[in-house]
Amino acid sequence: MVMKVAVDRDICCGAGQCGAIAPGVFDEDDNDGLVILLTDSPAPEHHAHVREAADACPAAAIVITE
Repeated sequence: MVMKVAVDRDICCGAGQCGAIAPGVFDEDDNDGLVILLTDSPAPEHHAHVREAADACPAAAIVITE
């Protein structure tokens, strides 16, 4: 299954939960604390963590397409 991930930095609040849950897919910008998407096509072994990160995002800034 192919997963595509996108983030909306305009609504990101910088909570950092995504990077804590899926560090291979998300990181935090050192300048403004907002999300950085490291890959828009995570490997299948990361899918569960990406879904968890999207669910945990308080701003709903992570969009997943499968």
